[in-house]
Amino acid sequence: MATVNLSCLPTSCIPTKRHGNRRRYHVTIKCAGIVDPSGIPAPMGQKTEYKDGWFAKGFMSLFARKMEKFANGGESKRGFWDWDYEGFVDVSKRVMMGRNRQQQQEVVREVLLSMLPPGAPAQFRKLFPPTKWAAEFNAALTVPFFHWLVGPSEVIEVEVNGVKQRSGVRITKCRYLENSGCVGMCVNMCKIPTQDFFTNEFGLPLTMNPNFEDMSCEMIYGQPPPPFEEDPVSKQSCYANFCKDAIFI
Repeated sequence: MATVNLSCLPTSCIPTKRHGNRRRYHVTIKCAGIVDPSGIPAPMGQKTEYKDGWFAKGFMSLFARKMEKFANGGESKRGFWDWDYEGFVDVSKRVMMGRNRQQQQEVVREVLLSMLPPGAPAQFRKLFPPTKWAAEFNAALTVPFFHWLVGPSEVIEVEVNGVKQRSGVRITKCRYLENSGCVGMCVNMCKIPTQDFFTNEFGLPLTMNPNFEDMSCEMIYGQPPPPFEEDPVSKQSCYANFCKDAIFI
């Protein structure tokens, strides 16, 4: 019998006590690990090296193949397991080409909906009404399940409507922003559509606050996002030193 423990640690399969003729196994699924032994992302200006396991590659492939249907240049002939993170980011860039920010955000919404079974948003609303528990539960899930996309993160205490709760997630150095080097991609292909999806489709408010000084990000479940015009990212220029298409959002 195998017991699966989903975490972002090196894969292991450790036999335990034998039960009759059967041996039990504990299996840890590898998400994505940082190559550096410290496990800490590289400093600003340097690129973090990751070693992705099959779980992470599976998610990259699923999202990339869905997004590629909307990308300029058509679909590639890559096999399911041939995708890597660079390919995933490249598809994101091709989706942006020829679209304004609202159109880019709508593509991400369509991709996210296509990943879910019919009626999933309605079921989510029933299972996770906008309560403190739901916000904290989703914050806890974010750390392992979004690791492949954003890199290391941790649950933190935040204050929502005057109440302290552990519904915040601090991303140490966002892998998506680091690899794209593009503020526009961060805002229009991640922050805004993710906020809108949780808030409007799932009914669980979410605010994301990227820090473009060190590429960290804070996610706050339970806190409604501000209108785009009032969000500091609306005035954020792109990275002139990193982004090949440096523009204002």
